[in-house]
Amino acid sequence: MKKRVFSGIQPTGDIHIGNYLGAIRNWVLSQVELDNIFCIVDLHAITVSQDPGVLKVKIREVAGLLFAAGINTAESAVFIQSHIPAHSELTWILNCFTPMGWMRRMTQFKEKSQRHKEEVSVGLFDYPVLMAADILLYDTDVVPVGEDQKQHVELARDIAQRFNFIFGETLKVPEVTIPEVGARIMGLDDPTQKMSKSEDGPGRVIYLLDSPDDIRSKIKRATTDSRREIRFDESRPGICNLLVIYELFTGLGRTEIEARWEGKGYGDFKRELAEVVVEGLSPLQSRYRELTADSTYIDSLLAEGMRRILPIAEKTLAAVKDKVGLG
Repeated sequence: MKKRVFSGIQPTGDIHIGNYLGAIRNWVLSQVELDNIFCIVDLHAITVSQDPGVLKVKIREVAGLLFAAGINTAESAVFIQSHIPAHSELTWILNCFTPMGWMRRMTQFKEKSQRHKEEVSVGLFDYPVLMAADILLYDTDVVPVGEDQKQHVELARDIAQRFNFIFGETLKVPEVTIPEVGARIMGLDDPTQKMSKSEDGPGRVIYLLDSPDDIRSKIKRATTDSRREIRFDESRPGICNLLVIYELFTGLGRTEIEARWEGKGYGDFKRELAEVVVEGLSPLQSRYRELTADSTYIDSLLAEGMRRILPIAEKTLAAVKDKVGLG
């Protein structure tokens, strides 16, 4: 039996190479050996203010990029979270068994509430329980996440264990994994901050649909340091971040990369890195244009994914409702 993996991605902002190298590319490479479920988490997106028209467009854009990157509907399911009502229904039930103390410890809420002081919603506070419901609905074995999401998966584990303690074995307790390399690609202009879809600073992020000229310009302006050696050194976050991007796009080993750039300067390295990224993204961009030429094709793939995994969600929800005495 293949292990079942659940992964979610928000349809807000623009998908960038940090998302691609840290998550999406790993999803594509794991399809043969894993039973993958990929969810476009639009319910999570509305925990902060969104333009409805833009959100609808972004949902299809994210789906198109996943398929263009290589997600294969014959091996993996891709669907929109809000199309399966069980996500919302299980969230409410789990809310009733999740202690407030657990929620107050969620560090991401503290960070986000500082950025959205004028519009902090109950939904934003409850975001981790919705994420737990997403994961637990599908008898998930493994959840691959970045370091910043690890606490949320640990909460999902705690909620499942608490529910099982109260009502008997019902929910599978998932494991969390963090990719060893590329899980945290940093901003080009500030390598101490993670590359983020929500950051609007010019030059910080390379988006998957950026033009070749934009990619070259952003990498040319990327922050490095005053030293000359091109080495993987975490105490030098600027050049180290660029080297990780180079490593992941080329597939070369670190020793080989350092030997290749021994005695050479940042300018030459940045020029080659830019061409490596342009070449690496070109097939994805071409495939995206093909997929989106027919406005109905993406929706048909999403509907196929939903039909494939809907019975799993409904079975889990029915078991939970029966245990708590609903229906």
